[in-house]
Amino acid sequence: MRRRRRKDGSADNTDRWLLTYADMITLLLAFFIVMYSMSRIDAKKFDEMAKALDVILKGGHSIVNRYPDNDDKTGHGLLKLGDLSMIQQTLKQNFDSLGRKDEMQTEVTERGLVVHIVESALFMQGSADLEPRAMEVLDLIWERIKDTPNHIRIEGHTDNRPINTAQFPSNWELSSARATAVVRYFVGNYSVPPGKVSALGYGEYRPIRPNNTTENRARNRRVDVVVLTMELSMTEPTSQLYGLSDQEQLVPQPAENPSPQQSQNEPSAFPSDSVTR
Repeated sequence: MRRRRRKDGSADNTDRWLLTYADMITLLLAFFIVMYSMSRIDAKKFDEMAKALDVILKGGHSIVNRYPDNDDKTGHGLLKLGDLSMIQQTLKQNFDSLGRKDEMQTEVTERGLVVHIVESALFMQGSADLEPRAMEVLDLIWERIKDTPNHIRIEGHTDNRPINTAQFPSNWELSSARATAVVRYFVGNYSVPPGKVSALGYGEYRPIRPNNTTENRARNRRVDVVVLTMELSMTEPTSQLYGLSDQEQLVPQPAENPSPQQSQNEPSAFPSDSVTR
């Protein structure tokens, strides 16, 4: 039987259905590959990102952990916000027992446990030398936070009244010196690992009340002891980021006062990038 021909003389192509079938199979294969890849999401990274987004959506700031290999919550022993809240309750009770609760306030924020200590509990106005009455306060605080493995940040603050002395040309220097004085007290009296604490000076630029009354300015002149959260503690930079081992991080050196000639001959700690021409 002769095959039917079109008017133009060409035979009908009865295999064109194979093209549609091949396209459908290709699309189904791509669909199942995408579905499989979505089912293989890294659960740790997804949970970490979800927590970071939750903090940001609540108006805060968050940093995704840059050390995913150390994200074993049972291995590093860092305290979470719930644990820090328990320490906060103990501190408040101790402050009340001392009769100095007006000099100290505590709060738990997204950064961690924050202990606000007003200037009058630690220093004389315009001074960065710890007063004898400061020892009782700092000893009490350290007694409650000494066992926390979290990083501890000491922050100095002032009010907006300018200062211009030979020792403190501005509030930056005064607030930094006060924070450093507290750090030195902890490290010198309790053998705190220096890498566990840090000092910051904010000057007048982190007030907690408007600087419009004497009482408010007194509250702004303060030192904050901040026990960072588990997440923020894990993002604190360490010397290990630069390839130094724990033994190499702290190598004590004798204090020296090199002569000008020695200083000129001393090689620079950082190699110069300049090219001799």
